[in-house]
Amino acid sequence: MMSLSEGLIALGLWLGQAASRLPPTMRRALAWSLGRLLYGLAVPRRRVARTNLRLCFPHWSEHKRRQVIKQHFDFYARAFFDRFEVWRASERRISQWVSLQEVHHFEKLRGQPTIVLAPHFLGLDAGGIRLQLACRMVSMYSNQSSEVLNDFVLRGRSRFNDPVLLSRQDGIGRLARLLKKDHVAYFLPDMDFGQRDAVFADFFGQKAATVTSVVRLAQLTGAAVCPLVTTMTDQGYEARFYEPWFHRPDEDLQAAVQRMNDFIEARVCEQPAQYLWTHRRFKTRPDGQPSVYA
Repeated sequence: MMSLSEGLIALGLWLGQAASRLPPTMRRALAWSLGRLLYGLAVPRRRVARTNLRLCFPHWSEHKRRQVIKQHFDFYARAFFDRFEVWRASERRISQWVSLQEVHHFEKLRGQPTIVLAPHFLGLDAGGIRLQLACRMVSMYSNQSSEVLNDFVLRGRSRFNDPVLLSRQDGIGRLARLLKKDHVAYFLPDMDFGQRDAVFADFFGQKAATVTSVVRLAQLTGAAVCPLVTTMTDQGYEARFYEPWFHRPDEDLQAAVQRMNDFIEARVCEQPAQYLWTHRRFKTRPDGQPSVYA
């Protein structure tokens, strides 16, 4: 028998799917209303976002930080509703809604191992599904606490070209083997998972625990690292590829991870409100330093 919490999650997913079928203008208005509601009610996450922006943009005024956080919650709500359509729409609809830009950076890597680096912008699910139409993918995911939600997310992210989704608890051995074959690895590198398999690299001048998996995979397999940043536009989503890079087997790990963080930082400065500021990016502290989120 389904628990009360699982039942509420199932109800929320049903409501989200129903809302995704509304006309775009109505869904956009609903998302704006939900965004403002979240800004007012999701106090812990709002505080996390405020702390992150204070650390990363100390030169901003408090007023500007507050405006960016409000915009962030608006985008967050829009991405929430859009995700339900992304996970049910036809290939044609997705191709029209999510445009691929500078795709030649990706196309020139055909036939060789490729890691698509996808930072945590709020449109990353749209970009991931759009990329599924073009290639076979392998990606890693974090298990949700809810089985209902976990199953729903996995179904949504497994729609096209028979992708392989691996739990983070499984390690990266199988991912590396698939990468050496014909799968493209879709990798989300910028969340704080603790000190295991991570180094502290600068991110907006702050020491951020950053996973080394992308660099180690590239060194092990000879894969190219091709960034893909997905952002929201008035028309839908824009998934933009950037010039790929390679990591030599003898390259210094710390310097290689810093290179990745520098790239992500530059993209965040272009669209700050669309980055995932509600994640505690600086949760893990070096040398026993106190939490910044206290």
